[in-house]
Amino acid sequence: MVKPSTTRTNSEQLSRRWSLRRGFVLCVFVLLGASLVIRAFQLQVFSYDYYQNEGSQRQLRHVAIPAHRGMLLDRNGEPLAISTPIQTIVGNPRKLVDFPEKVSAMGEILSIDPAKLVDRVNRLNDQKRGYMYVKRHVLPELVDDVLALEIEGLTIEREFRRFYPSGHAAAHVVGFTDIDDRGREGIEMAYDEWLQGRPGKRKVMRDRTGRFIEGVGLVEKATPGRDLHLSLDKQLQYFADRALAEAVEEHQAESANLVVMNVKSGEVLAMVNYPTYNPNDTSDRSNGSQRNRSITDVFEPGSTMKPFTMAAALDSGKFKLDDIVYTSPGHYTIGKYKISDIRDNGWLDLSGIITKSSNVGISKVARELEPEQMWSVFDSFGFGRPTGSEFPGEVAGYFNHPTLWHHIEQASVSYGYGLSVSALQLVRAYSAIANDGAMPPVSFIAVDEPEPTQQVVDVRIAKDVQNMLERAVLKGTGHRAKVPGYRVAGKTGTSHRSQSGGYAEDRYVSLFAGFAPVSEPELAAVVVIHDPKGGQHFGSVVAAPIFSEVMGHALRLQGVEPDDIDGERAELIPSLPKAKTPSGDRS
Repeated sequence: MVKPSTTRTNSEQLSRRWSLRRGFVLCVFVLLGASLVIRAFQLQVFSYDYYQNEGSQRQLRHVAIPAHRGMLLDRNGEPLAISTPIQTIVGNPRKLVDFPEKVSAMGEILSIDPAKLVDRVNRLNDQKRGYMYVKRHVLPELVDDVLALEIEGLTIEREFRRFYPSGHAAAHVVGFTDIDDRGREGIEMAYDEWLQGRPGKRKVMRDRTGRFIEGVGLVEKATPGRDLHLSLDKQLQYFADRALAEAVEEHQAESANLVVMNVKSGEVLAMVNYPTYNPNDTSDRSNGSQRNRSITDVFEPGSTMKPFTMAAALDSGKFKLDDIVYTSPGHYTIGKYKISDIRDNGWLDLSGIITKSSNVGISKVARELEPEQMWSVFDSFGFGRPTGSEFPGEVAGYFNHPTLWHHIEQASVSYGYGLSVSALQLVRAYSAIANDGAMPPVSFIAVDEPEPTQQVVDVRIAKDVQNMLERAVLKGTGHRAKVPGYRVAGKTGTSHRSQSGGYAEDRYVSLFAGFAPVSEPELAAVVVIHDPKGGQHFGSVVAAPIFSEVMGHALRLQGVEPDDIDGERAELIPSLPKAKTPSGDRS
């Protein structure tokens, strides 16, 4: 039997042990609570900035604010190139890699090979990349379909895409931009720095899927690009483009150029080329179609060079307007080379040589000139040198110094062989003749105040050549270039195309270059048709009618007053002198 005192002692000991345990457990909880309070205090007070920054880095982002590119406008303020907002889909490969089925479905929507898209996500994830373009410049309805998939790690960003309202009509001058809105051709490239804007920056909050929740604040404002007024006339550009396309189709030509210029300011009012392309279609830029052939391609100008030989002859002092040259029997030889006319023109005065486009007559005139003096006049008209337009890809052409001329070359240069020019060079040179011998600076930008011109030949000589060229239209080979109501001056040209080892007998370049109205010239134009195959190849038949059509439209658009309403000018131009029995040869 246990004694009572012993039982009480055991019970007291047991109670004391439980009390100690409860106290220990309570102390532990108190210490845990205190540590949590201390930790919370530490996080909220001492480490607040650190964790706030860490959280912000996961939810807050600095997002670029795209700046739209400046507009390209024609001389009347009509848009030629504008920037429109477009959406781009980007993603985080580290998150997208967890959703291969949804990524594959997104590829189907965006017309991207699903397997290739999944492979690209996996590859970029392996490279620890946190950003990728899924597809840029996506149509809004496709963006909505992609967002409906609710893919974590996907984001929609806004960019700008360039749009060209004139399509192919002004493509070669305006050019185009790449997907990053950087200029890659034409004016877009030449004035890229001017047109570019400066992107801004804003702070935004995103949810776990990467979508924007709200904007937090503006960090830096976007600065839009500056607009640029071009010298082009949009309506004239459309008309010239259509006229040239119809001519190419009619004559089954390989390519063609047409340039219209203001003879006083040097502004290019229209410049079209064939083949052309649509700058809105990125796939339509093959086979060199984006090349501005009026500036980058050269050709031998044929008889359109004869007025400059006449300018050199008059400038030399060796010739006067009433001098006559014997061209019978329609051909002559220099060494083993034979120079021929289409027919025997007999005696011709200087104007008659231009009117009849006599190779024999002009080459006999040229051979009496000092080579250096003749070359100097041609050089002053800009042949063999860039025009200074600063247009991307402009060429200088080819024109040898007389110290390198072959014994036949002075004669061949006089009627447009042995040198090469661009359409822009040729129209500028004709503008100088029309502008009383003052060479205008070329400009693709609208000019408020014309820059100073350079006098390249005497005013009297320029006016004499103007009269010769008017007579060539009224009485000679250029009669199809007439514009009703206006006095027109100009010159036809037909040259064989050069090829390896010489010239092709059945391939030609057909040209017409001229200006109007003669009483006070305002506009000059050049039409070049390369390799016409429709049964006609002479410049008088192929190129002159296009000049008439486009020049007539240009004069009306520019509001130029007619100077020959009744067509009386033709009656004031005397007939050419009849052939005479030779009593001597001017050469």
